[in-house]
Amino acid sequence: MPGVVGVLETALYVEDLSRAMRFYEDVFGLSRIASDDRFCAFNVAGRQVLLLFRRGASTMPVPLSGGTVPPHDGTGQLHFAFSIAASELPAWERHLEKNGIPVESKVHWPLGGQSIYFRDPDQHLVELATPGIWPIY
Repeated sequence: MPGVVGVLETALYVEDLSRAMRFYEDVFGLSRIASDDRFCAFNVAGRQVLLLFRRGASTMPVPLSGGTVPPHDGTGQLHFAFSIAASELPAWERHLEKNGIPVESKVHWPLGGQSIYFRDPDQHLVELATPGIWPIY
């Protein structure tokens, strides 16, 4: 079987693209790789891409010079996690509080990791996770 080497992109669908872009830039300091009125791609730690799509804006094929991106869209409260160093967890909690972002839940995992959960402006569940939440992390 051919192998995979990682998860490259995570996609969220948002109502207000400008608002969502500001949130991820201001709260996480992410830098834009590309954007237009339909989407925004952010660099995450030089290894992954966080994609924000304006809800309903990608329901038709998108022709590009090198091919066509098939239609896609999504609804609902999605979940994803950013990995963080365990030593950074208290700083993140202070940063979220300073920015008026309430922590919805905290979890101490059996393998020793910790997670904090909060919502973005579209009510997606964002997790910050330290090593030890999974056997592979």
